[in-house]
Amino acid sequence: MIKRLLIANRGEIAVRIIRTCREMGIETVAVYSTADKDSLHVRLADKAVCIGPPPSSKSYLLMNNLIMAAVYTGCQAIHPGVGFLSENAGFARLVRDKGLIFIGPEAETMECLGDKVQARNAAIRFGIPVTPGTEDAVNTPETAKKAAEAIGFPVIIKAAAGGGGKGMRIVRSAGELVDNFFIARAEAESNFADGRVFIERYIENPRHVELQLLGDGKGTVAVLGERDCTVQKNHQKLIEESPSPGVSVEMRRRMVEGAFFLFRELRYRGAGTIEFLVEGDAFYFMEVNARVQVEHPVSECITGTDIIREQILACTEGRMELDPQAIRMNGWAMECRINALSPGTVTRLEIPGGPGVRFDSYLYTGCTVPPHYDSMVAKLIAHGPNRERVIARMDRALRELTIAGIKTNQDQQRRIINDPVFRSGNFGTAWGNTW
Repeated sequence: MIKRLLIANRGEIAVRIIRTCREMGIETVAVYSTADKDSLHVRLADKAVCIGPPPSSKSYLLMNNLIMAAVYTGCQAIHPGVGFLSENAGFARLVRDKGLIFIGPEAETMECLGDKVQARNAAIRFGIPVTPGTEDAVNTPETAKKAAEAIGFPVIIKAAAGGGGKGMRIVRSAGELVDNFFIARAEAESNFADGRVFIERYIENPRHVELQLLGDGKGTVAVLGERDCTVQKNHQKLIEESPSPGVSVEMRRRMVEGAFFLFRELRYRGAGTIEFLVEGDAFYFMEVNARVQVEHPVSECITGTDIIREQILACTEGRMELDPQAIRMNGWAMECRINALSPGTVTRLEIPGGPGVRFDSYLYTGCTVPPHYDSMVAKLIAHGPNRERVIARMDRALRELTIAGIKTNQDQQRRIINDPVFRSGNFGTAWGNTW
């Protein structure tokens, strides 16, 4: 067992990792920008190192600063958390080259899966359905137009190295194609230093469903059920739940089979998620997130698994404690992302409790929410025997939650879960964008 681990992240996910490490007897080293010097993860960690000023480009994204902090404090491993460098193969390789353990897949696996064209072709090899699209990146407007006409409009142009809605443009006619092609390429180059794009058929109103997997790096793979992430605004998820109201038993079986063989063949190590678009009775591969996801507590609740613990064990010892054959889904779980709509100081925090309620956050009374980073400040999770009970439990918890001093989206979340369309379980991503 490793003795000390550096967390190359901040906020809620850093707090989450610290808590599991403390239970495992692993000391933690937090890194922080000057804007985060009083953050909860800094207070909870055994040691803390300042790595730069507030902009992430000058702190949390500086690979050498993170490596130096790990070496200086005697760490054996680095956990990248979520976002920032968590899916950066170059960082994973640098960590390994410095004799440290990267808590995540091998750099080569990340390179394969991080390139959406390669990942799409890997899915095809294992019989996972994909939307009609190009097998390779398209490099000119002429080839883009030819491909789009063959696929049929509407199409979507996507960054090969992208995510989070960046480098993504919907095109509904040939007349819109050229301008959007160059815009998507420019966004991809600006956000990912990789201007390659590819084209797929655009599905107008799908469900967004993902499978949570864990691998030990030797071929053992555990599937912890699916999560439904259909409620999202501008490609940013708002609510996640498991199981999905839109996935049948047969569809789930086929999803799991393809994902299992893909991850087993890759000798995948640690936590990962494979994402699908669902249209009626059909589902299509979208991408793989080669890291732990923000919404992992949903899967933890329905399976009784500490995903962070299993991730650390897989990456440091090549083993998992859970038995893939013994995983059972228990009830229903749902997560609401609590986003700050403005920076500021939290003057009062009242956390909901009671049966089946969990609150993951870095907030405390008196803490400052800086303007420099992602707006998510907390995750409210409810677990219960069925969807109806969980919605009632989540509504109760949202009513109890008080975060004074900053504006948040919790009223919006209450409106969503009380909407008849949401309660029916019959909706797609187009409905989510109306919020």
